[in-house]
Formats: sequence, structure tokens, C-alpha cells
Amino acid sequence: MQKGFSYFFLGIIIVCLSCNQEDFNKNDIDNLVFIKGGSVKNNKSNLYNKNVSVKDFYIGAHEVTQKEWKAIMGTNPSKFKGDSLPVEMVSWYDCVEFCIKKSEQKGLVPYYKIYKDSTDSFNTSQFDSIKWLVKRNPKANGYRLPSEIEWEYVASGGQQSKNYIYSGSNKIDDIAWYWRNSGDTILDQQWNYIIIEKNKCRTHIINNKEPNELGVYDMTGNVREWCDDWYEDERIPRGLFRAQRGGGWIGLEVYFKNSDRDYFEASGIGPDQGFRICRNKS
Repeated sequence: MQKGFSYFFLGIIIVCLSCNQEDFNKNDIDNLVFIKGGSVKNNKSNLYNKNVSVKDFYIGAHEVTQKEWKAIMGTNPSKFKGDSLPVEMVSWYDCVEFCIKKSEQKGLVPYYKIYKDSTDSFNTSQFDSIKWLVKRNPKANGYRLPSEIEWEYVASGGQQSKNYIYSGSNKIDDIAWYWRNSGDTILDQQWNYIIIEKNKCRTHIINNKEPNELGVYDMTGNVREWCDDWYEDERIPRGLFRAQRGGGWIGLEVYFKNSDRDYFEASGIGPDQGFRICRNKS
């Protein structure tokens, strides 16, 4: 009886270790964090008390770094160079290509497919000179950009939310690099680009600020992050811009709340503009 119980107990341990190892491998290899889905708990979110529910998925614990970008794409477009700095100066199309190539490299089914010889007739932006047709496979297990809803859900703390204004705190300096603290000295005057430039404001190494409730870093500040969606509101119809979230090192803190939305044409680039990846839960 004692021997049988010992074998049973040993079997449970082995199963648990196997499960933990599987989860560890998924997160360790991809630097992804598992996000438990559900309705939005943060009462300061646009999505609070709305008929919105997010499915389980994985998201990058940090913004895609220049080292990761170079390993997949072979080049580095960034203005501020450094392996552990977030990649920037990347368009929405660049990010989609990265997701495709990384998926193929890892033996995953790409979420996106780009038709560079076809024009997206839905894209009506006068500023986007590329307008490649991009199609999606929602059932694919490859890498992709988060939707706006997914992004806000994670930034707001998911099921572990503490109702913060920013991602992980109500004190922006605890969790974000932005125009006041991203340079050589702390700025206390009004926002001024010339002053920002003279202060050598810039991107910073990932994971150097506090994470949010889910263990995700830099969702507020450092670089603005591309989302998968078309941007749309009461003034701007779908088909003009792609959505962005989170604000960047050059931005005003008044626009950095988890609920704040931003946009840019899909072909646009900037030194405060990067992204993070995610994957469907298989």
C-alpha cells in the first residue's frame, strides 16, 4: 500500500513538472507571457463594463529588441542603436513581415500573408504609398500584432488589475520612459522639442522600469506600439490609419493612459515607434 502510494505521488510530480516545463519553454523561448482572458476589470479602461471579452493568448513581456529584429530581418533600422533597446523606425508592414519570418523560422503557421503585387482596396490613406494587401489566418499559431482590445486589456492588468491609470502604476515615472525622464536630466518645464533634443531624450533598455500586474514591461512609454487593427472613431473611418498604443519616449504623459488611443499611416516610421508580438493560445 505504501509502495503504491509512493508511485502514485511520484507520477503526479512528473506530470506537474512536465506541464510546468512545457509552459516554461513556451515563455522562455519566445519571451512571451501567458494572458488569462476574460472581461476587463480595470474601471478606468475604455472597455470596462462593456460587452467585451478577451480570449487566452500570449504576449511579449517586452517590446521587440534590436537584437531580436536583426536575428530575423538581418538589418537594424533604428535611430538609437543597442541590442537591448527596442527596435524603432519600423512601419506596420515591417512588423507584419517580421511576424511572418519569425513564424517560419520557428516552424509555426504564419498568421499573416502579404501580397506585395496587390493593392489593398480598403486602404484609402493618401499618405500610405505601399498599401500592400495583407490577409490573416485567425487559426494560425504564428506571431502577430495584438489587437487594440488585447493591448488595452493587458496594459490595464487583465484579471489581476489594480485599476491603475498607466500600465502598472498611477505614478508614470515608476513604469515609463517619456519626455521628462528619457534624457540626460529630468525636465520640469513645458514640452518643447528643442529642449528634448538638447537633453538627448531617447529610447531605453527594455525591462528597466517596473512591470505591470501581469509581468509585462514598457506598455507605457519607451516606444509607441503598433496594433493589428485599423484605427476608427467618430471622426476617422476605418481604412486610413493603423492603431498604435502606449506612447513613446518623446510623448506627453497626458496621452499615456491605458485608455488613450493613437494612430499613424501603415507605412509611417518614427524613432519612438516600435511594437511587441503575441500568439494565439494553441
